[in-house]
Amino acid sequence: MPMPRWVKLCVFVLLMPVIGFTANIRSIGVPYVQNYPKSQYQAGNQNWAETRDADGVMYFANSEGLLAYDGQNWQLHRMPNSLIVRAVAADGKGKIYTGAFGEIGYWSKNTSGVFKYTSLAHLIPAKYRLNEEVWKIYVSDKQVIFQSFGVIYIYSNGKLSTIKTKPYLFLFKAGNRFIVEQLNVGLFELKGNKLEFIKGSEILKTGVLTILPFGDGRYLIGTSKNGLYLYDGQSITPWKTRADDFLQRYQLNNGVAIPGNYFAFGSILNGIIIIDRAGNVVQHINKSSGLQNNTVLSLYLDNEQNLWAGLDNGIDRIEIISPLYFYFDKSGKFGTVYSSIIHNNKIYLGTNQGLYYSDWIPDKNQLFQSFDFKLIPGSQGQVWDLSLVDGQLLCGHNDGTFFVSGAQIKQISAENGGWMVKKLNANQLIQGTYTGLAVYKKLPDGQWAFDYKVSNFVVPSRYVEPDGKGYIWVSHAYKGIYRVKLSADGRRAESIKYYDEKNGLPGSYNINVFNLDNRVVFSSNNGFYVYDDISDHFYKYDQLNKKLGSFASANKVIPANGSKYWFIDRGRAALGDLSVTGNLNLDSSRFSILNGRMVKYYENISRISPSLYLISIDDGFAIFNDQPERTVKEAPVPKVLIRQVDNFTDKVRTISNWNNIEIAYRRNNIRIRYVLPVFHQAKIEYQYNLKGYSGSWSEWSTQSQREFTGLRQGDYRFEVRARINGRITGVTVLNVTILPPWYFTKTAFLCYLLVVIAAYYAVRRYYRFKLQKHNKRMQQKLQREKEEFLKREAEANEQRLFKLKNEQLQADLDRKGRELTNSAMNIVYKNELLQRILDEIAELKDANGKTLPAEQLRKIQKVVDEGKSDERDWVLFENSFNETHENFFKKLKARHPDLVPNDLKLCAYLRMNMNSKEMASLLNISLRGIEIRRYRLRKKLGLEHDKNLVEFLMEV
Repeated sequence: MPMPRWVKLCVFVLLMPVIGFTANIRSIGVPYVQNYPKSQYQAGNQNWAETRDADGVMYFANSEGLLAYDGQNWQLHRMPNSLIVRAVAADGKGKIYTGAFGEIGYWSKNTSGVFKYTSLAHLIPAKYRLNEEVWKIYVSDKQVIFQSFGVIYIYSNGKLSTIKTKPYLFLFKAGNRFIVEQLNVGLFELKGNKLEFIKGSEILKTGVLTILPFGDGRYLIGTSKNGLYLYDGQSITPWKTRADDFLQRYQLNNGVAIPGNYFAFGSILNGIIIIDRAGNVVQHINKSSGLQNNTVLSLYLDNEQNLWAGLDNGIDRIEIISPLYFYFDKSGKFGTVYSSIIHNNKIYLGTNQGLYYSDWIPDKNQLFQSFDFKLIPGSQGQVWDLSLVDGQLLCGHNDGTFFVSGAQIKQISAENGGWMVKKLNANQLIQGTYTGLAVYKKLPDGQWAFDYKVSNFVVPSRYVEPDGKGYIWVSHAYKGIYRVKLSADGRRAESIKYYDEKNGLPGSYNINVFNLDNRVVFSSNNGFYVYDDISDHFYKYDQLNKKLGSFASANKVIPANGSKYWFIDRGRAALGDLSVTGNLNLDSSRFSILNGRMVKYYENISRISPSLYLISIDDGFAIFNDQPERTVKEAPVPKVLIRQVDNFTDKVRTISNWNNIEIAYRRNNIRIRYVLPVFHQAKIEYQYNLKGYSGSWSEWSTQSQREFTGLRQGDYRFEVRARINGRITGVTVLNVTILPPWYFTKTAFLCYLLVVIAAYYAVRRYYRFKLQKHNKRMQQKLQREKEEFLKREAEANEQRLFKLKNEQLQADLDRKGRELTNSAMNIVYKNELLQRILDEIAELKDANGKTLPAEQLRKIQKVVDEGKSDERDWVLFENSFNETHENFFKKLKARHPDLVPNDLKLCAYLRMNMNSKEMASLLNISLRGIEIRRYRLRKKLGLEHDKNLVEFLMEV
C-alpha cells in the first residue's frame, strides 16, 4: 500500500544519518562478506599480506608460501625451504616480490612460461646478511624496498643497497612518502638512502601500525594502544574520535584508506571497523557479522573496492561499496524470516516463530548501528505477512490478523492464515486466508476492523487481486485460479469460476496472480499469461516474457517505486523498470548474492523510502539502496586470463610454456582453462573462438574451460572474452600449433626425396634387369616354342604314323576277325556238311534196296565224328582267336582256373556271339547240351542271375 506523505517525510528525515553518504558506505547492517576458509584454499591458516597484479590475480603472503587466487582457482607456490611468506607486493609488470625469513626475491614467468621464484638474497652484502623476517615490501617506479626490523634493502637496476637501522618497527608508504618508526624515538622518513627524523613525532611514543593519507597534505597515524593521530607536515596531534575506545581496547593492527573519505582498521581482537573523516564509526565487521576470525593480520583494498582481510585463520573479501547490506541472525534467535517492514522507527520481522521488533534508528550514544530484536508478546507462531495500510501495520498470522502498535499487537480477526491484504476501496480491505476471503472495514476513528467473511467461497487464497472490473482474482494456495464476483453487499460470492489448462493456462499448479503496471497478470512455470475477457481465455504474455528472459518463470511480482517492479523466481530477484513504454530494463546482477538466501515461495521485499528497500532473507534481512553510485568510478573490467592448458590425449599433462605452444600430432587433444579475475558476486559468461577450427564465436556460457579433440595439423588462434553486468571484456589470445605427423615433417620429406631418387635408380636398374631378363626369356620362349613346334610336329607325325599303324592293325584285326569268323563258319559248314553226308549215307540203300549194314554205318559215323572233332581245327581256331582277342583264354584262365577246355571253347564261341545251333555244331553236341553247358559255365564264372553271360565275356 502507498505510504502516507507525512510518514515518508519522517522516515526520510530519520534515515538521513544513515543514507547521508549516498553511494558510499552505509551503517545499516554489514556489507557482503565472502569467506575463503583454509579448507577451500588448501594452505596455511595465517595470511600476512595481500597484493593484486596487473592481470587481476590476487596474491597472499601465506604461512605455507605464496597463495594465488584468480576468482575461481587457488594455487600455492612454496618458497625455498617452505618458508613462511610475510610480505608480498606486485610491481604491475609481471613480478611478484616476496619476503620471508632470511629471503627476498620475486616470482615471475620464465621464458618457458613457468611461474618460478628468483632469489635476490645473494645480492645482499655479507655484513648485512639477512637473518630475520622481512615484514614490508613496497614497489615504486624505479625501486623495490624490502624492510626487516634491522635493515632496509633497496633493489634498483639489478643492484641491492642497504640501510642499517636501529631497532625499528614497520615501514609505511603514505602517498609518495616512506615513513618508519624507531622504538621510543619517533618517526623517520626515508629519503634516498637516508632516514630523516620527523620533528614532533616523539609524541607517538611507540606502536605505530598504520599511516594513511588523510587529504590536504595530512596523514592519519594509527597506533596499537594510543588511538589515532593527525600529521599535517609540521606537527602531530591526537585525533579524538568515537572509535578511540574500540581501537585501544581491541588493539589496532593495520589500516587502509578507502576512496570516499573512509578508513578501515583491522584489530587483533574484534575484527574490522570503518570510520569516516568525521571520526564516526559507520561499520563494524567481526565474526558475529560474517568474518571467519576476529584477528585481522592484514588489509588490502583492490581497484574494485573489495576489502581483503588476511586473518589469523582464513581470508575474507568484503564488498564495502555495495548497494546491499545485511543483518544476520547468527545465533538463530528469531528463526526464518518470511516478512519484514520498517514502521515508526522500528523494524519488524515476521518469522516462523513470531513477530520480532527492534529500534531502527540507533541511539546517538551508540558506537555503530546494532539491533536488539525482541519477540512481541502474544505473537508466537507463523507470521505470513506484514502490510502497512493507511499508516497502520497489519500482521497476517497463522492464528489470525493483528494490529501492530509499537511493541504490542491486538487481534482484529480470528480467521486463520492471513496471507495477503489488498484494498477493495477506500473503506474496505480484502484478505486471502486459509479458508477463503475476509473483508475488513474502516471504523470512524480510522482503524481497520474485521467485518465479515465471504460466504460460499472456502478456497485457500494465497494471492488476491481485484481487477477494477468488479471481479476478484484468487490464486489457490496450490492449484488453479478462481474468478470471484461478489454480490451487491459483498457478503457472498455471486459467481465463482475455476480456470486451469482447459482455459489456456499451462496447468493447474503454481499459478499466481499479480497487478503489473495496472494490468492483472498470471505467473506460471511457463511464463506470464494474460486474460482475455471477450474469449474468456488465457494467452501467453509473449511481449513481457521475451524481455524477462530467465525471469519469465518468476513466481512473484512485488511493486517497487513508480514503474519499477521486483520479479522473484524461487529465491532469485531482479528489479525491472517499466518507465519507458514498450521497454523493460531488468537488473539481476546486483542481487545475485541473494540467490538461495530468500525463503522460497515466500519472498518479501518492502519499500521503506523512495530508494531504500528491506529484503527478507532466511536468517535476517538485507537493505538495498536503489541509488546510482556517484562517488566511486566503475573499475575497468580486466581481460580474461588463460590459467591452464592441458593435454589429455592419454593422460592429463599440463603445458607450461604458453609463449609457443607446439603439440605433437599424436597428442592433439587439449583443454584450455580460463577465468575472469573478478571477485564480487556476479554472473560471468564466456565466449570463445578457435580460429582455424571454427569460423565464428560460440554462444555465451558460464563454463570456464573448453576442450578440443582431434585437432588437425596447423596454426590455431584461441580467442576468449567475458561478459559481466552487460559489459564485454577485451579479447585474450592464445596461439597453438599442432605439429604435423612425422610423415609430414621436413625430415620426412627429405627422406621421401631420397627414397624417390633411390627408387628411381632402383626402378631404372630393375627395369633394365627386367628388360634383359625379358629378352632372355623371350629368346628362351622362342626356342621353347620352336622346340615345342618341332616336338608337336614330331608327335603329330608319330601320331599319324601310330594312327596309320593302328588303322593297319585294326584292319588286320578286322581281317583276322573275319578270317576267324570265316574259319569258325567253315568248321561249322564242314561239320554240317559232314553231318548231312552222314545223314545221306544213312539213307543210302544197296542195289537190293536195303539199307547199309549197321557196322558200315558205324565206321562211317566214326570217320565223320573224327572229322567233326578234329583238334587241329580247334588249335588253329584258338591261335587265330588269341591274336584277335588279345590272349582271351589266358586272361579267362587266370581269373577262373577251374575252367576246362570245353568251357574255354564255349566262352570263345559265346564271345563271337554265335547262336546255339552254330555252337552245337562246333562242339558236336545237341542244343540241349549247349544249354546245360551255358548253365554250368555261369556257375563256374560266378555270375549273378541278372548278369548277361555274353556281355561278361565281351568285357574280358
